[in-house]
Amino acid sequence: MKLPRLLFLAAGLAAIASAQTPAPAAKRGSTVFKFEDLPAKPTGNGERRDVTDAPTATFEKFESHITTLLPGKISHPPHQHPQEEVIILREGTLEVTINGVTTRAGAGSLLFFASNDFHNVKNVGDTPVTYFVFNFTTGLTKSAPKQGAAAAAVPGKLGSSVFDWAKLEVKLTKTGERRDVVNSPTNTLASFECHVTTLKPGEAPHAAHHHPDEEIVLVKEGTLEINLSAGRTTAGPGSIILAGSNDEHGWRNAGGTTATYYVMRIITDATPKAN
Repeated sequence: MKLPRLLFLAAGLAAIASAQTPAPAAKRGSTVFKFEDLPAKPTGNGERRDVTDAPTATFEKFESHITTLLPGKISHPPHQHPQEEVIILREGTLEVTINGVTTRAGAGSLLFFASNDFHNVKNVGDTPVTYFVFNFTTGLTKSAPKQGAAAAAVPGKLGSSVFDWAKLEVKLTKTGERRDVVNSPTNTLASFECHVTTLKPGEAPHAAHHHPDEEIVLVKEGTLEINLSAGRTTAGPGSIILAGSNDEHGWRNAGGTTATYYVMRIITDATPKAN
């Protein structure tokens, strides 16, 4: 076989391989996901709204969806996965099982499932339960303890936890209220900080700013006017805001009543250093 023919064949094989290799998924930047724009899809135990499933500047994958469970239904049998998961309960009462231990969580509560711990939830109330799910995959996810976070018991790392809304301390601020939820490293996150802010009408928590860590906001009640690099919009209850790494962002209470929202600020192995 002559050399030109070999080169032609090699080029053809390379082209075929390139065509069969999917292009990397586009990284998700700063975005507002409005609850009313998310279509509900029936499931066997209620319904589901898909929010996003994509990499970001600091997450290898950020997946989020909203689940509604009918009375007596479970999310799924107890299962485990290496990515860490946060659930925020919008309404209803859940029975939460973590590694075989059960507890109850009411509206407003936050659940954290650490890497490879077995978990599931069940609607134990008389009305549908709706909750928001956030799954985080980082560069450290692949090295998460295979035996589960609880069994590994790595010192200083946040374990699977239920943060009861009714037990969160309320602190008065100049612009409203603040409830601190958690501030800790985890097995796959360098830092996971969450708090809940309540703003009086017309107030803003601070001026528009930016920082390397990505920020995820969930509106609990009220209406926020959101200012992102992509533009300005409003977001009501159930809406989710992603403020990308080093993107300028800000918001204020644009309604006539108080506005309350969860803030999750997360540092991963890919978060750039602050300037």
